[in-house]
Amino acid sequence: MSEATCSRCGRSKSSATPMEALAWVSERSKDRLTWLCPACARAHVRDIEGKLPEEYW
Repeated sequence: MSEATCSRCGRSKSSATPMEALAWVSERSKDRLTWLCPACARAHVRDIEGKLPEEYW
């Protein structure tokens, strides 16, 4: 299994503190798993909840 990295900023999940690691967001689409760090998830929460395609972020 590969290391989880944020699909927006490239931050590695392994560099997060244990509490921060719990706040990472995963999304599965078809056969692909993507991750967002807490900062990027907060910045794009409306886009995520509105299910906008990533191209519009």
